[in-house]
Amino acid sequence: MSLDLRLALPAVVVWLTAGLLIGAPHQAVAVAVTLWLVAGGCTVLLVASRMPRHGTFELPTRRNAAPRSGRWQALGSSVVLCCAGAALVATSVGAWAPVRLPPELSAAAESQATITATVTVWSVPVAAKAFIGSGASGRVRYRATLTQIDSRGETAHVSSPVVVFAEAARGGIEPEIGSSLEMRGTLRATELGDAAVALLFATETARNVAAPPWWLRWANELRAGFATAATSLAGDGGDLLPGLAIGDTSAVSPALDTTMKTSSLSHLTAVSGANCAIVIASIMLLGGYLRLGRSWRILLSLVTLLGFTVLVTPEPSVLRSAVMAALTLVSIGVGRPGRGLPTLLGVVIGLLVSDPWLARNYGFALSVLATAGLLILAGPLARVLAQWIPTALAVIIAIPLAAQLACQPVLILLNPSLPLYGVPANILAGPAAPIATVVGLMACLTLPLLPGVASGLLALAWLPSAWIAAVAQGVSTLPGTRLPWPGGAPGVLLLVVVTLLTLMVVLRGPAARPARWPAAALALLFVGLGGYAGSLIGTGIGRLVTFPPNWQIAACDIGQGDAVVVRDGDQYGVVDVGPDPKLLSACLATLGITRINLLVLTHYDLDHIGGVDAVIGRVDTALVGVPENAQDERLHERLTAGGATVRQAARGDAGTLGGLRWNILWPIRGATTMQVGNPGSVTIMFDGQGIRSIFLGDLGQEAQDALRRVSPPGRVDVVKVAHHGSADQSPQLYAELRARVGLISVGVKNTYGHPTDTLLNLLGSVGTLSLRTDREGLAVVAPGTNGTFVVWTEKVVDLGPPRAPAPTPTGAPNAAWRVGGAG
Repeated sequence: MSLDLRLALPAVVVWLTAGLLIGAPHQAVAVAVTLWLVAGGCTVLLVASRMPRHGTFELPTRRNAAPRSGRWQALGSSVVLCCAGAALVATSVGAWAPVRLPPELSAAAESQATITATVTVWSVPVAAKAFIGSGASGRVRYRATLTQIDSRGETAHVSSPVVVFAEAARGGIEPEIGSSLEMRGTLRATELGDAAVALLFATETARNVAAPPWWLRWANELRAGFATAATSLAGDGGDLLPGLAIGDTSAVSPALDTTMKTSSLSHLTAVSGANCAIVIASIMLLGGYLRLGRSWRILLSLVTLLGFTVLVTPEPSVLRSAVMAALTLVSIGVGRPGRGLPTLLGVVIGLLVSDPWLARNYGFALSVLATAGLLILAGPLARVLAQWIPTALAVIIAIPLAAQLACQPVLILLNPSLPLYGVPANILAGPAAPIATVVGLMACLTLPLLPGVASGLLALAWLPSAWIAAVAQGVSTLPGTRLPWPGGAPGVLLLVVVTLLTLMVVLRGPAARPARWPAAALALLFVGLGGYAGSLIGTGIGRLVTFPPNWQIAACDIGQGDAVVVRDGDQYGVVDVGPDPKLLSACLATLGITRINLLVLTHYDLDHIGGVDAVIGRVDTALVGVPENAQDERLHERLTAGGATVRQAARGDAGTLGGLRWNILWPIRGATTMQVGNPGSVTIMFDGQGIRSIFLGDLGQEAQDALRRVSPPGRVDVVKVAHHGSADQSPQLYAELRARVGLISVGVKNTYGHPTDTLLNLLGSVGTLSLRTDREGLAVVAPGTNGTFVVWTEKVVDLGPPRAPAPTPTGAPNAAWRVGGAG
């Protein structure tokens, strides 16, 4: 079957144009005018070339040979389509960019002044992953449209997409989609090209000024009722069910979310084409059972599709699926059913013209690529597999394999590794997803009218949901779940080449000549990749397969300096960046980290900030201390220019990193002493997922004692020892901490004599196991079972037998031990 790819090149050109111009919107008008002129000129030439010329004739050509003029006309038509599509996108960017980011908003974001903002909520509030603020309650974030700004007595009416970070509502009642809220807070502009033009940090509780309109209120009530009923069911199956049925993942815990991503099953909780297809197929079958005519069935399907889109909220992947499904239904209704690939490409062009900022949306890209993979690759892969296995099983394997092959180049940008068990996991869990979706959606719709029936349906839907969660849990615990792969553009290009060559070899028909050159090229690539993998193992990346899969803390071996990683699932925090960007880059690559959600710079000594070049452009949020000079201010500016939100941290600030809660214990904001240098080191504590840890920067004894008096940390499990193990320590603080593990980030044969015997004896006296990067290299700590810890070190060093000096605050045995090393 031939593929209709006439719209492929225009779709690619439109996508690239949108992706570039939303990052430089001030150029959009000039680019649009140029492209319209080029498109108009090409159209004139194309029309002129088709006009008959008097007194000329064409020599006869071979039968079935296309005239040369015909080929040029086809090329000219393609150029006109590409220029016209790109011109439409450029016009859209030029028209919408000033509306999205008006001068009033830019001024408010630049001044950082507190404003009164009115917003309309457009997404379900979820827990904020890394938020900076004060107070003990949790934080949530949600997407909204900023409609009014009141600043310094002046009011401006705007229409700008923002992301709101606010205190979680008391009593668990969060803002509803479509409601209008008034709040005080500060604005911070995002980088150009982001879907939201600013982040709004609320400093006070929001006030509800308008309820959602009726056409959103019913969906909010239905969604909230179903989520409450589903999450009352036992285990992960209940938490997962709202996501499978209506795409509501607000009940999915960080641990379950990590498990789903590790097993490559997270797409099951993202509403996309499969959900729309299931809904439409159900309505069409119901209409057939009721003996409705085709027109009535299509009309009923369109109305149902509209209601389903409102219920699940129009995320980018939902928009793509809904528009494509609607066009397919309309084409069937008029008696001219469209083909899948041209419909997909047409929808992509239309959506990008209407909203060019979708061009940089990963969800939209993955949805388009997955659909394209199914349309192009699923059939040929199933036919090849059917030569060795039953056809039904071949189809079951081909569907997730085709989607995985198509999406993997984009996934490499998010996580530079390949899932080894993604396809088997989808084979096991995939068949259960439609059952959970259909039965769960039926339960959602019947819950307000027939709660007894809905309860029975919920119990039935829980079974496939629990099965999917069990598959995810089982797969995520297997060894070596991901294979390291080069990141960035080189990694994407390499993966695309390997995939194309593999498909050329595998999908050739039985009568075709052997694919010798693709096979030879593929063999050479695999040899090169084998050498690359060997170098990864030699430099440490290959050791990822031996790491505890649930590791939480990793002390990088970066010489005389500090750089420690804190992790929960796919959320990463880094405390200090060491003296050398090359050493830090190597450590982050070893750990498979491409994005840093939270960066903490404790103070401005070179051995703590010298490696900052390794993280510029990769940081979401940066916590910093009080700057000491203009050079420190420039460091803040560089982080901000790289897209980071930079905030000065002080005691009382708090937030979350995945499922971990963090709190700043030191310094005291506004104090007259101990604000800068070693005594002013930002001290942060993380708590969650079985480990409580504290990072002391370079605090000396005086500052440690002051910390102990004003912010008593209590007992912890892991302490990052202050100042590389110098003798300037507070015995009282370490006695109160009574940590199981003490991480000492220190260089080999350093000239300072770190760590000192005084410090090592102090740790030993309170039962703290010392892990030194100069001796153990990279050191990793993970929660074990029954209150124990797993400690992994790069170098094999005898750390002694397990010890149990004292019970933890929860009563579990206080033990830590060395379980393995890389050699």
